[in-house]
Amino acid sequence: MSLISLISPITLTINTQHSTPTTQMYSNKENVNILTSLLIKEKITKAVVCPGSRNSPIVHNLCACPEIECYPVTDERSAGFVALGMTLADNEPVVVCVTSGSALLNLAPAAAEAFYQKRPLVIISADRPAQWIDQQDGQTLQQHRALEPNVRKSVTLPEPHNEEERWYCNRLVNEALNAVRLNDGSPVHINVPISEPLFEYNVPKLPDERNIFMLHATTDYFSVREMAADFFRAKKLMFVLGQLTPEVVDNSHEAIKTLKKVAVVLQEKLADDSICPAQPIDEVLKMIGEDEAYRPDHLIYIGGTIVSKRLRQFLRECKCEMSIVVNGIDEFCDTFMHTTEMIQGLPEDVITIFANETEGVKKRDFVTLWDKAFDKALAIRKTIKPHFSQMLAVKAFHEKMREEAVDGKLFYGNSSAVRLGNIFSDQYIYVNRGVNGIEGSLSTAVGYAIAHQEEDDVYCVIGDLSFFYDQNALWNESLPPNLSILLLNNGGGGIFHQLPGLERSPYRDSAIAAQHTTSAEGICQTHDIVYLSARNEEELYKNLDKLFNSEEGPVLLEVFTNAEEDTQALKDYYQAF
Repeated sequence: MSLISLISPITLTINTQHSTPTTQMYSNKENVNILTSLLIKEKITKAVVCPGSRNSPIVHNLCACPEIECYPVTDERSAGFVALGMTLADNEPVVVCVTSGSALLNLAPAAAEAFYQKRPLVIISADRPAQWIDQQDGQTLQQHRALEPNVRKSVTLPEPHNEEERWYCNRLVNEALNAVRLNDGSPVHINVPISEPLFEYNVPKLPDERNIFMLHATTDYFSVREMAADFFRAKKLMFVLGQLTPEVVDNSHEAIKTLKKVAVVLQEKLADDSICPAQPIDEVLKMIGEDEAYRPDHLIYIGGTIVSKRLRQFLRECKCEMSIVVNGIDEFCDTFMHTTEMIQGLPEDVITIFANETEGVKKRDFVTLWDKAFDKALAIRKTIKPHFSQMLAVKAFHEKMREEAVDGKLFYGNSSAVRLGNIFSDQYIYVNRGVNGIEGSLSTAVGYAIAHQEEDDVYCVIGDLSFFYDQNALWNESLPPNLSILLLNNGGGGIFHQLPGLERSPYRDSAIAAQHTTSAEGICQTHDIVYLSARNEEELYKNLDKLFNSEEGPVLLEVFTNAEEDTQALKDYYQAF
């Protein structure tokens, strides 16, 4: 048989596949429609499709789109290489779509070849619903990540039942379709579970899906500048700085000052190394409530995690025309659920580019509005005197640091401790906020103290569960004398007393909050650590003085408080705003 006769049936099918009724109807599978819409928005115009029933909703949609030309190929192994050849011809992403089961595995050779040739191959597989995997159901196997490590990105789409799942589905498709263009091109795998019934085509129009546009700060420098210029044309500009290393903050200090002249810049003490009061972010958000005047219409998020749950919720509720996220290479994060553009690059590089584009930009009324709110909240904060509690302990600790002009490094434990630090600290806060766990906070502070025992005093503010969980950090023959610890002991996980509704569980204290009566005194004796304690306000202030002026080290001050009173102190504080 000649080569021409082999190709001809495919060609004939191509020429006739769009001879359908004038009004196209799409599948009723929402994840399939989200995927189809974003393929079109990414300007993907070619798809190699293989036969099957489970993938028929996907194939139907691809064939129904006038923007996409479909090329049927029966053999999946061959189909993968046909799609690869198309990427070589046009240097554009090409889809290859297969049904569930072993059909996907037949694409492994083409996926590997595309990976090492750096070709933009979009592999789409239909899948059975998760509940039927490994249940001796036909054409089922573990398809998620089945082609790794020879694909740049693997995602399995949900079958959405609510708005959060729709957002998740949209985000995953955006992640995959952005990854396919990385490093000159990469294969990606999009796995699509599809429940029965399969053959319902009653949706007249594809959804208008959010398409996240990605730039690279180094290679697309001028495009980033154009994006920045476009950003500064708006009236309600906001920068949110998540956790950054002190080196990055220091390198970006002047650029951040420049940005603050024209935009609202929110930064917790995880992203601020200037010696000044912590921004009262939560306090202002409590004051403004639902006032739309304070909501940005243009937002850029730079850096790692933020502590404030209230801030995250506020930003998720904002309707932003432009919402930019700055991430490192190969990272994709849509924290506030409305990202429109993504810049991959170093935070300091992007901050500098944006700062350089502020020339000629006037200070917005939006900045003045927020500045006044900050000033009002700071004035209220100064008047508040908590009763004896963890809040008072942290407040007094930082007042003493200010009074003594202490220039040490601050390490905070997670949970309640770091939240209090973000209220009262004047200095940059180190905290293991990557995954927010309680383990290892004390060890991290010890490690820094060991490495800098000739240069810096190190102060660790930590809750009781975090401390006792990580007490072996003190079982260390390298434990340095430059370490001081403020231990906040309220007999369990105090933050659990702040969660509305949890009090209805009779097991909150014993099983959930890990209630205990443990003290650190014996631990300190074992490891030759100076031990101090406080059970009232007078003892707190007296022993804080000893903590900061001890001639010996290391030293630990344990402050005993009541969890319920800690919770009440926090409530009283926020009620003032």
